Amino acid sequence: MAKKPILTLDIGSHSLKLAEFMDVRGGLEMTRYAVSELGVDPQSDTDRSQYIITTIHDLIRESGCKPGPVQVTISGHSVFSRFVKLPPVEPEKVFQIIQYEAQQNVPFPMNEVVWDYQLISGASGDVDVMLAAIKSDIIDGICDCVRFTGLVPILVDVAPMALYNAVRYNYDNLPACTLVVDIGARSTDLIFIEAGRIFSRSVPVAGNQITQLIMNEFAISFDDAEAMKKAHAYVAFGGAYEGPQSETVDKVSKSVRSMMTRLHQELNRSINFYRSQQGGQQPALLLLTGGSSVIPYTDTFLREKLRVETDYFNPFNNVAVAEQIPAEQVGAHACEMGQLVGLALRQLHTCPIEVNLLPPKAEEEKKFKQKQPLFALAAATVLMILAIWIAYYARSAKATEIIRGRIESRVSELTTIERNLIEAETAMSGVESRIGKLTRLEASRGVWRNLLGEISGALTDGMWLVRIRPLESLPGETPVVPAAPAARGRRGEPAPPSPVSATRVAGIEIEGIGYRDKIRSGEEISQYRDKLRESPLFSEKTEITWQPPARPDASILEFKILAVLEEPQEL
Repeated sequence: MAKKPILTLDIGSHSLKLAEFMDVRGGLEMTRYAVSELGVDPQSDTDRSQYIITTIHDLIRESGCKPGPVQVTISGHSVFSRFVKLPPVEPEKVFQIIQYEAQQNVPFPMNEVVWDYQLISGASGDVDVMLAAIKSDIIDGICDCVRFTGLVPILVDVAPMALYNAVRYNYDNLPACTLVVDIGARSTDLIFIEAGRIFSRSVPVAGNQITQLIMNEFAISFDDAEAMKKAHAYVAFGGAYEGPQSETVDKVSKSVRSMMTRLHQELNRSINFYRSQQGGQQPALLLLTGGSSVIPYTDTFLREKLRVETDYFNPFNNVAVAEQIPAEQVGAHACEMGQLVGLALRQLHTCPIEVNLLPPKAEEEKKFKQKQPLFALAAATVLMILAIWIAYYARSAKATEIIRGRIESRVSELTTIERNLIEAETAMSGVESRIGKLTRLEASRGVWRNLLGEISGALTDGMWLVRIRPLESLPGETPVVPAAPAARGRRGEPAPPSPVSATRVAGIEIEGIGYRDKIRSGEEISQYRDKLRESPLFSEKTEITWQPPARPDASILEFKILAVLEEPQEL
C-alpha cells in the first residue's frame, strides 16, 4: 500500500511556504514545494485572510500538491510563549500546577485562548514547562483560511518549536550551546539549544524594519522598497571600508547595517538574559535561517560582532530532496524550509518538542475525519445486512408463494368436499325433519284420545258435546310463536324451507248442551266442570265461560267451558 504524502504549510507574516514530503525507509524526502509572498505589509492592520487564501491557492497550483490533511506552523510573534520553573511536586499533580501557571502567566482569559505545554529539562536538573498560547479568534481565522482552500489542518505548531525539531534532526554533534537566529520579516526568533534544554524568545527586529527605513529614505511605497531591498541590500562594512559608488546602494546598505546593529544589540541582551536568568551557557555556534538572513554579509557581521562561529542552517543535512527539484532552486529557498522540515518530522518521528495549538473546532473535525472510515465500514455493514435480509425475504417470498399455491389448491379441493358435505347435511336435515315430525306424531297420537276421553267421560246423562276447539293460547295471553329449527344451506345459497312445526295446545274450548228433562239446572254443568278440574290433564283454571239463562219454553241448556290444560301439549 502506497504511503500517503505529508503536507506541511508555513504561514509567515510576509510569505507562505508549502511542501510535500514522503516517508522513504524511515527518512524524509521532499518531493514538492512552493514559496510565495503575501503581497501585504506585515506591519499593517489589513485583514490578511483573503491574501492567505489566494496565496495558498497559488502554492497548491504551483507545487502540484493535492489538497488533504496538512500540518501548519504559525509565526512565533503571534504566539505568547513563556518558560516557567515548576516546583517539586508529585507526578500526579504536575498538570494541576501547569494549569495554575498558565492562568498566572497567560495575559488573556483562558477561555479566550488555545494553549498547550511541553515539559523540558531545567538548568539544575529540575523540570521546567514551556507554555504556548494564542488567541482563539486568531487561530480560528487562520484555520478557516486553510480549510477554505481544501486543505484540512490536523496540527498547528509554532515556528520556533518546529525549527528546533528540524535542527535537532539534522545536526548530530552540536556544541554545548547553539543559538539559532531565525530572521523573518516582522520579528526574529532566537532559539537557545543545549543538551535536553531549549529556550526561545522573539525580538521585534527583522527584515521589515529595513523595508521601512528604505521607504522613509526614498519616500517610496512598500512594494518598491521591498524590490529595492532585494536588488541592493547588503550589510555595509562601515569604518574604514570604502562605500559603494552607487548612492542608492549605499543608502540601502546603511539601512541594512542600522537594522543589523539593532539586531546585534538584541542578541547580546538575549544572550546575557539567558545566561543570567536561565542558567544557560555562552553560545558556541550561531545558525542563521529565515528569509532576511540571506542578505549578503549577515553572517560576517554577526560573527565579527558576537565573536561566535556563525553558519547558515541547512535543513536538508539529513533530509533528501527529490531529483525533479533543481538543486539551485532548493539552495535559493533552503533558509526558509526549516519549519516545513520540522513539521514533517512530527508525523514521522517522536520529536523533542511537540505542542499543538489546533483549535477545538478543528480538533473535532480531525477526530470526525478519523472516524469516517469507521462510519463508512458501519454503513457498509448495515447495507450488507440489509442486502442479506432483502435476499432472505425475496427467497422467503418465493417459498411462501409456492406454499400459498399449494394451500390454495388444497383449499379448492376442500371447498369441493365442503360443498358436497353441505348438500349431504341439507338432505340429512330434511330426513331428520321428517323423522322428527313422525316421532312427534307417534308421541302425540294418544294425547287427543286421552283428552277426549277425559272430556267425554265427565259428561253426565243428558249432556251432549256440540264442538271441541283446541286453543294455542288462553284468552288474555300473548300467543307463543314456536321457534323454527335452524336450517343450513350452501354458501351463498338460501336455506331450505323449514319443516312444519307441531301445533301447541294450551286449552280446549268445549261447547255443549243439556236436555232439560235430565239436566234440570246449571248445577249439573258446574259438576261437569269440577270433574274436568279433577282430571290430571286439566288445571284448576278450567271455568264455565258461557251459560245463558234457560228460557221457559226451551228444551235445552247451552254452555261453554274453557278447559285449561295442566301442561301445554304439542299436537
